Amino acid sequence: MGLRSQNNPIAAYLDVFSGTGRDAVSPEPVPVVLQGLTATGGFISDYNTPPGAVYRAHIFTSSGTFDVSAIGDYPADVEYLVVAGGGGGGGAGGSNTAPGGGGGAGGFRTNAPGGTGGGGNPEAAFPVSTSPGSYTVTVGAGGAGGGFINPTGENGTRGGTSSFGPTPATGGGGGWGGRQPTNPQGPGGSGGGAGHVAGASGSDPYTGSPGTTNQGYVGGSSNTPSSGCGGGGGGANGAGSDGIGPFTGGDGGPGKASVLAYGPSNPVTYAGGGGGASTQPGTNGAGGAGGGGAGGDGSTGPYPVFPDPIRDGKPGTYATGGGGGGGACGSSPNQFRPGGQGGSGIVVVRYQIGQLTATAKATGGTISYYDGMTIHTFTSSGDFNVTDGPVTAEMVIVAGGGSSGATAGSWAGAGGGAGGVVIHPGISIANGPYAVQVGGGGAAVPYGPNTYPYYPGVQGTDSYVSLPTTYTATGGGYGGGGPLGPPDTTPGGTGGSGGGGAYQGSGGPAAQPAANPGATEYGNAGGSGGNRGAAGGGGAGGAGSNGGPGNPPAAGGDGGTGIQLPTTFRNPDSTVGAPGPNSEGYWIAGGGGGGGKIAAGGAGGGPGGPYAGGASGGDGSSSTVPGNNAIQNTGGGGGGPGSNTNVPLVGGAGGSGIVLIAYPS
Repeated sequence: MGLRSQNNPIAAYLDVFSGTGRDAVSPEPVPVVLQGLTATGGFISDYNTPPGAVYRAHIFTSSGTFDVSAIGDYPADVEYLVVAGGGGGGGAGGSNTAPGGGGGAGGFRTNAPGGTGGGGNPEAAFPVSTSPGSYTVTVGAGGAGGGFINPTGENGTRGGTSSFGPTPATGGGGGWGGRQPTNPQGPGGSGGGAGHVAGASGSDPYTGSPGTTNQGYVGGSSNTPSSGCGGGGGGANGAGSDGIGPFTGGDGGPGKASVLAYGPSNPVTYAGGGGGASTQPGTNGAGGAGGGGAGGDGSTGPYPVFPDPIRDGKPGTYATGGGGGGGACGSSPNQFRPGGQGGSGIVVVRYQIGQLTATAKATGGTISYYDGMTIHTFTSSGDFNVTDGPVTAEMVIVAGGGSSGATAGSWAGAGGGAGGVVIHPGISIANGPYAVQVGGGGAAVPYGPNTYPYYPGVQGTDSYVSLPTTYTATGGGYGGGGPLGPPDTTPGGTGGSGGGGAYQGSGGPAAQPAANPGATEYGNAGGSGGNRGAAGGGGAGGAGSNGGPGNPPAAGGDGGTGIQLPTTFRNPDSTVGAPGPNSEGYWIAGGGGGGGKIAAGGAGGGPGGPYAGGASGGDGSSSTVPGNNAIQNTGGGGGGPGSNTNVPLVGGAGGSGIVLIAYPS
């Protein structure tokens, strides 16, 4: 056989027939090589740990299955990390002394050697069967932040449950809203922080909600009723701090670190609580800090005229289970802020596959090997550091998708645009660290105060790689929202792909302002919205086609189709992108479907045309149903909510982006 590079021992190990050029002259016997489980699912991360054990981690940032087809030479037991979605931060109440509490972190469970679950308690080992099988993996979404609805503040929503087989982790408790004496969303993996209940009698603080045994800690109290500060949400490694009078929100409880995903040299902190918010009477208070890099910061009053989303409670970090920060308040109804959205959860499954001393040409992201290529997959921002270059690399850069617009009355919301896609077939990269940003999806938009003219979504965040020439994919455009008062046209936003328009609004155009020499860019325009009394919201553009218009008599437009990743990145052991038709996968950047008025909403952008299945963009919903979220790490746009009543409905969140870099092993 031909010569194969031996510069990467892990890649050579994974190919038991790897050899040197001497094979062509005098082939040597293939050595006996021990092998671990044969399994698929999630993003693949291969790394070695001292003194040379090679591990494979399957990282799930969205739900799927861990499929074991064969048991190898090593013990079949696996190590796992299960983190639930974080709770949303509480929103400010209808008073200038009613800030929200921080959201609790998602429950934290692990059986890693030397590790403990949230709350400091060890986990019992969960063995994989010695016969092949499939194990369901569920990744919980972050809870929605509480929005301000006059005259009371709204509680944050509990995060979603994550699980690996029979091992569940409980979603983080929602932060208390201002002026809310109770919070049914409070208990969780870690508890939500208490909001400040303005006008309450007595001087006793409101106590934060408890966490789940062995998964997390209690939320902080709001201090006294006159202090104007919310408590921090509980974290996996400690309780949320109490609010500090006067006017300082409590810090979120600290998160816990785990090495399962990327190895001992790259620990990641998960499940930090959200910070509590402050208020404004006479002095600028300070919102509490999120816990351990995972929880979102609480916000700080006073504020200028609404809207001012920069001062909303900050969201928990994606794929960490961090709680959202609490929303603060000022001195008028236009200054009350919503809480931040909780961070989505994560599941990691790890097992040993070999024993050797490894070197690598580069570091950064999760590293896997397929068809003679080394693949670095970035699902969050970091550095791509070439240590044995130059390398000639193929790149795929996908920006975060936009979120859909919310609705307040009889207008349906439009779909959020897919994140822009930039593909480079081969570029030489010299030694050195290069910054990689993975754009977040636009946050779900809640119904707000009556001063809103309409409720547009949020544009997705750009993704880029600096080499040092910066290659940038532009975030997806926002979807138009349903107006509350006099009819206003509500166009979709401009982005990598354009957002859909609502109520006679035009679809947003696709625009890629950055120069990307040698690369191909993908993005398309959004569809227009229908008439108030007839069609629904427009579908958003996807990487493969334009979004569809709102369809009479009342249906939402379909989102534009996505595209498939290049064949280099289609490792069958890894789950990258969204599923597609005929069991195909690897689809990215579908546009969100528009919401329907009475009738069904449009389909999210899927491969091969609408309704073909496997959409990475969120589907639009029918009447009185919130929009659907896009799939994370696909750049899909959020689905629009339906509407046929005056029930306010939240728009679907956009999916985060992804960056893939591959070079010969």
